[in-house]
Amino acid sequence: MSTPQHSGKSPRPAEHTFEEAKYLKQLIEHATPVRVKMTDGEEVVGVVEYYDQSFIRLTRDGQPNLFIFKHDIKYLQEET
Repeated sequence: MSTPQHSGKSPRPAEHTFEEAKYLKQLIEHATPVRVKMTDGEEVVGVVEYYDQSFIRLTRDGQPNLFIFKHDIKYLQEET
C-alpha cells in the first residue's frame, strides 16, 4: 500500500467564497451609507441599492444614481 505524496503545492483557493455577496446584501438591508473609492482616485458616497456579478448601483442624495463596474472600484468603506 502506498501513501499519498504531496507535491508541496497548496490546494487551489476556492473560486468563490460568497463573502462579497453576503457583505453587499447586508449593506443593502441596513441601507448603510458607503464611500466608494474608484481606481482613478474619484470618491462617491451613497447607499448600495443593487448589485450583480459586474456592478453595484449606488443611490445618492440630491445627485444622480450611479451604476459602478466592480472592476473600477479600488475599495468600499462604510461611512460613520
